[in-house]
Amino acid sequence: MKNFIYTIVAITIFIFSACNNSKTTENAINENIKNPNLITVSEAQFKSAGMELKIMEQQTFAEIIKTNGFIDVPPTDRAMVSAIMGGYVKISHLLIGTKVKRGQLLLTIENPDFIEIQQNYLELNETLAYLKNEFERQKTLFNEKITSEKNYLKAESDYKSSLAQFNGLGQKLRLMNININNVKAGKFTSTIPVYAPINGSVTQVYASVGKFMNESDVLVEIIDDLHKHIELVIFEKDVMNVKEGQKIRFKLPENSTNWYDAEVHLIGKSIDEKNRTVKVHGHLENEKQDFLVGMFVEAEIVTNEVQRMALPISAIIEEDNSYAILLLTEQKDGNYQFEKRTVEIGLKNENFVEVIDSENSLKDKQILVKGVFTPLEE
Repeated sequence: MKNFIYTIVAITIFIFSACNNSKTTENAINENIKNPNLITVSEAQFKSAGMELKIMEQQTFAEIIKTNGFIDVPPTDRAMVSAIMGGYVKISHLLIGTKVKRGQLLLTIENPDFIEIQQNYLELNETLAYLKNEFERQKTLFNEKITSEKNYLKAESDYKSSLAQFNGLGQKLRLMNININNVKAGKFTSTIPVYAPINGSVTQVYASVGKFMNESDVLVEIIDDLHKHIELVIFEKDVMNVKEGQKIRFKLPENSTNWYDAEVHLIGKSIDEKNRTVKVHGHLENEKQDFLVGMFVEAEIVTNEVQRMALPISAIIEEDNSYAILLLTEQKDGNYQFEKRTVEIGLKNENFVEVIDSENSLKDKQILVKGVFTPLEE
């Protein structure tokens, strides 16, 4: 994409007047006519235009890989809540954005089938004691050669089979969050509670009162955004240049003026065959930023940093695919004289441009950095 090129050149030849410096003005005009690359500006014009001089300085330039991704949380901080068994939603007061704590009641599910499970459990509980005694009795008789092995094995089978069913139903009741002691006391319920498995905020509610939900249906989604991170995608050609620990700079398209910092933490070990991309997991420098999970981000992975002599981007004039600067050559009699000099540029970032000066001809020279502004093509 090409930026619009704006050029504000502070080139103003003095207006003829009856002032005492009319002779100086005439000389400056004649000199500019002889050399069109010379630009003379009065001190008054210099100040009123807010012009500023500066020498080239060392600046840090980064080699980057541009990519994009989104804000996410670890799998352990995202819960898709379902009921252990299907039923009708009886109670639900949840709203999107509601904060919940682990173990907090979310909603209740009602189904007459829950009662049957409790009945079966209680019946097995009552018969299990008899089956156990019968098994032990048959074992004793068998050891004393009084009963047959067939009777002994049948008693053993009946007891262990019922015990397995009893334990299985007990575990199922626990998963349904039904109090087993109440069941043993004959107190049955047709509703089961559904509790929050993690701390967080409700991001989606799929259940409403009176709606039948199957056991595979998601009732509520909860996300704990305490530990946010970014998930980026890079192309196969860039994989070898990305290393753990490298810096990441990213911004939100909706708020493109603010940049945030992160760090490469994990790099995918396989390539997506469809898109030929690899995922990069980054840790945020500040996890307390008010990012929402799922927000799209534009990011830059810094693969290398170098030091170069540079000028502010506002000092560069771009015209006809070439670049130039205004170099101060003389300052006297209240006038600033600049020479327009063609230069070669190198690396660039948002604020600075590398000026390649292999002969050091610009070292410690004053250069106009405000008064001529040309955004460079990126």
